[in-house]
Amino acid sequence: MAHNLLRRFRVNRIVRRGLIERGEYGKLGETDVAYFQNALGDAGVVLGDDEEKGSLEEYNLDWMKKWRGKSKIVLRPKSTEEVQAIVERCQHSRLALCLQGGKTGLVGGSVPVFDEIILSLKRMNQIIDFDEDSGIVRVEAGVVLETLDEFLRERGYVAPLDLGAKGTCTLGGNAATNAGGVRYLRYGSLRGSIVGLEVVTAQGQVLDCGYSTPCRKDNTGYAIGQLLIGSEGTLGIITKLALAAPAQSSAVNVALFSCSSFSSVRKILVRARVMCGEILSAVEFFDSQALNAVLKYEPDLVDPLSDDTSSSFRVLIETSGSDIEHDRAKLDAFLTHAFETELVNDGVVAPDTNKAHALWRLREGISDSMSNSGYVYKYDVSLPLNSLYKLVELTRRRLTDNGYQLNDDTNGITVAGYGHVGDSNLHLNIASHSGQDDNLLALIEPWLFNQVQAFHGSISAEHGVGICKRDYMVDVKSKPLLDTMHGLKHLFDPHGILNPYKVLPQKTCSSS
Repeated sequence: MAHNLLRRFRVNRIVRRGLIERGEYGKLGETDVAYFQNALGDAGVVLGDDEEKGSLEEYNLDWMKKWRGKSKIVLRPKSTEEVQAIVERCQHSRLALCLQGGKTGLVGGSVPVFDEIILSLKRMNQIIDFDEDSGIVRVEAGVVLETLDEFLRERGYVAPLDLGAKGTCTLGGNAATNAGGVRYLRYGSLRGSIVGLEVVTAQGQVLDCGYSTPCRKDNTGYAIGQLLIGSEGTLGIITKLALAAPAQSSAVNVALFSCSSFSSVRKILVRARVMCGEILSAVEFFDSQALNAVLKYEPDLVDPLSDDTSSSFRVLIETSGSDIEHDRAKLDAFLTHAFETELVNDGVVAPDTNKAHALWRLREGISDSMSNSGYVYKYDVSLPLNSLYKLVELTRRRLTDNGYQLNDDTNGITVAGYGHVGDSNLHLNIASHSGQDDNLLALIEPWLFNQVQAFHGSISAEHGVGICKRDYMVDVKSKPLLDTMHGLKHLFDPHGILNPYKVLPQKTCSSS
């Protein structure tokens, strides 16, 4: 197993160095450009640097600056019909497409590997309608998550997911990656909240997967739309969505605790589930390294538990209900239990909305703060709770045993663990303060993925596969299952023009 992982790790390094084979796709020609300009108009085509439309470099570079494509054109459709026109031309000329939303992914899934045409859906940004009786909202794929949430809150509802990147990520991208987020514990996966999709296939057909009749219950035939959710743009192009929005809670409480061990973190989660029950909406954790990073790079933030210098962990709990007295009584009972059983060393409950936002910012600001501290290797994994923080400890030990220093110095590294403890999702960030370090990466991968497998976890909890983890799929999925995935890919996209080189091994990336 370890030998196989090492071999595939080397392949992954080759991918990064641009030595992966380009599929047998067509090359963009002048007649293609003229066709797209005629179909989309000037506002719909980017060929160089444009102050209003953005530059090619901006579209080709992922936000972590780890992956850079070489696309010569960006297409920005305004309607489903324009998406159809694009796909029909690309199918005819065998031109590969890279699908792009808010470009907030962490696995290189939304930028080209070679010269694929970038198809950005950000101009398809209309909220189409909202049914206040059912709570179902219909939107175009380019609507930003935060925009939808603000729209819904004005009407007594909320978006069914919440992410740190909510001000940039788009709903089409959220659906294509089956995004998770901080309130997965309350609302479940996005997959469960999507009641309809409109999809453009690789042949240019429009599939209405329950979009025009968005019923919460529809048991007629195969759930084709569910195959598209989480497929990362490899099976079809999501152009519109129908989402079931939950009602907005009128009583929200946010509490922050400090505790000495991850064993206490686990026990806090168990007791919170029992004692807070139906009002529990989020349980997040972060270690002292993550906390130090966010306090350093967001100086306006304050740790309200700063007097407790001995605790290694912080746990954030949110409750959401409709009766403030009932909910606060439940939370107070939980707090009393947590202190009496010495699960927590200190704690605070936000007295108002602003203080609640500040507590949340301590958690949500970690990812950007770690990125600001150096070149960061980010990992998103699912693990059984009893193994979740062991991975962080094992990583630190492996790196120090190989000569790395755990400190904030220029030549040091920071290893931080945080995430959604309520659904066993760890975000492990390793920041090299001196910049990109191939020796450090060689110590991390594939060793880390091997550890996740040994703990019976998943190497991708919510960020997807993209190009980053594609070559490890053969180790985490059985051959019959991968063969089935290959078959679905060929059925939906026989010439492999949609987001090639992503998710599945190379053989599905050829136009032959």
